[in-house]
Parts: sequence; C-alpha cells; structure tokens
Amino acid sequence: MYLRRDRALTAVSIMLDVAFHAGRSGVVSGADIAKRGNMLRRGIEPVLQALSREKLLDSVRGPKGGYRLGRPPRTITLHEIVQAVTEERGAEAEAGNPLVEKVLEPFWSTMNAELAKKMDAVTLEGLLRQAEEAGMQRPSRAPISFSI
Repeated sequence: MYLRRDRALTAVSIMLDVAFHAGRSGVVSGADIAKRGNMLRRGIEPVLQALSREKLLDSVRGPKGGYRLGRPPRTITLHEIVQAVTEERGAEAEAGNPLVEKVLEPFWSTMNAELAKKMDAVTLEGLLRQAEEAGMQRPSRAPISFSI
C-alpha cells in the first residue's frame, strides 16, 4: 500500500501545504498548491477531490475559494491521508504463484501493517512543528487590523 505510491506522496504534500500556507483566510487555492508543489493543477484535482470526499479537506467555492483543512492538524494522521487516496490492489497477475501467495504476500502484508502503524502515529501538526524547527515561516494567521 505505501511503497512507491506517487499518489500517496502527492496527497501528503497537498495536506501539508494547506496546513502550512493557510494564512489569514484559512483557504489555499488549488493553483497555489500546484505551483508550490511543481505539479499540474489538472493532475492534482483527483487527489483534492478524494481528500475532500473523506472530509480531510473542505472545498470553498467562489473567487476567493480553495481548500482548507477539514479538521485540526493534530487529528489528521498520515495513515488517514494515504488511505483516502489509495486503494488496495491484490496481485491478480500473480494468482496461482505459490512464491507470491506463501512468501511475498505475507511479507508485504506485515510490512504494510508496520508502516501503517508508524504513519498512524504521525500527524500534520507534528510535520508543521518540524517545518518550523527547520526555520520555515508560516504565513501570519492574525487578522488584519485597520485601526489607526
């Protein structure tokens, strides 16, 4: 499930981008996500939709629309994000192969379970803390004051 999944990496990247860059408005445009991630807007749209369907992202319509986190970052785990955009595929092409059935499948299942457990312990909030510790500055979330 986890190894060599470009879609999973894209989803985690998108979620971290939204969590990191949601400034005053709390909304990040899809075009900005794509630009910062050096991705095609059209290419990330299915991932954005999958994350929205699972309520990890909220979609905001209109000229100032975009995406915001569906829940606080401390409650969103990497495992949840990956599950939202990946589907399990068995080894249909290898059906009947005893080496696959008796050796590789059990091994792969064990590896996936271990990795899932580790990724379930990592939240977006933890990744945001790592970004800040690395010296990255998040946009200000303070409201704009027009008083003189």
